[in-house]
Amino acid sequence: MSATVNGSTTKLRYQQCIGLAIEEEMLRDERVFAMGQDITTLGGQFGLSKALMGKFGENRVRDTAINEAFMIGGACGAAIGGAVPVVDITFSDFLFIAGDEVFNKLAKWRFMHGGTPHELPVTVIAGTGILGGSGAEHNSSIEAHMLHSPGLKVVVPSTPADVKGLLKTAIRDPDPVIFLEHKKCYRAISGEVPAGDHVATIGLADVKRRGGDLSVITYGYELHRCLEAAERLAAEEGVEAEIVDVRSLAPLDMETILTSVRATSRAMVVYEDNRTYGAGAEIAASIAERAMFDLDAPIVRIGGPDIPAMPYAASLEHYYTEPEPDHLYRAMRDLAHF
Repeated sequence: MSATVNGSTTKLRYQQCIGLAIEEEMLRDERVFAMGQDITTLGGQFGLSKALMGKFGENRVRDTAINEAFMIGGACGAAIGGAVPVVDITFSDFLFIAGDEVFNKLAKWRFMHGGTPHELPVTVIAGTGILGGSGAEHNSSIEAHMLHSPGLKVVVPSTPADVKGLLKTAIRDPDPVIFLEHKKCYRAISGEVPAGDHVATIGLADVKRRGGDLSVITYGYELHRCLEAAERLAAEEGVEAEIVDVRSLAPLDMETILTSVRATSRAMVVYEDNRTYGAGAEIAASIAERAMFDLDAPIVRIGGPDIPAMPYAASLEHYYTEPEPDHLYRAMRDLAHF
């Protein structure tokens, strides 16, 4: 489901839509406030919300120390007290510093203390994925770790419109949401964004490209690489790949995925995280469980290499930043002709 006040759109960068969504929700609901490192002066370390301090002041835009455990724990306490916090963690890697607060408090407290109608409306925005030159401790894809805590919703937007729509929905959600925006998308990806109160449903995938020859299931920055590879495949081979953007991993919209896979009879799952035990492994397993006899070829799973740490040196980094469009093109072509 998507909704907007009117049919007008504006071309915006992915990065701009994060601050825009928070601003609109702060205007809509006085309980919403933003907190993070350098958020009052810089709009966070990536400048995602520069305009907030000037519009809302220090009561609703709060700087924090470099202390992720305090940031998440403080947000939990604020939510229990009736506020609606949006926490900018900057690098998703540092969510592990707040491991107890994320996995034992955000994920569990609503259920430990009576369940519904108790609420814990905390939204954690965190940059994820590979951004050149950031080294081993600022380049992780941590979504698979989050998925192992059923009390968390995990959102992975790929386009500017989805950033705005899904972040506004996340802030309104009574459950805690981990909102993982890909750092490489910040400035590299632009697109038309609906004006007004545009919201999108968490847990609903979106078919970004129609095709009848194979299904590619992906998310985050890899969506754009898959689209590039699919256009080349169509131009050079006449093969039409359908690209499904999952948009949220928890809850996961398996019905949209299965509808596509059953129509094309071929499935490829693409993700940037380590291939082994990544989110794509769960998607591939679910396809195998529920649509094995609809397939005309084995499921193809493409992810990043299983190495302990991302190299810092530019001469080595590109070996880690798989899957690239050329790799995806060849894999799609081979699967289509299997």
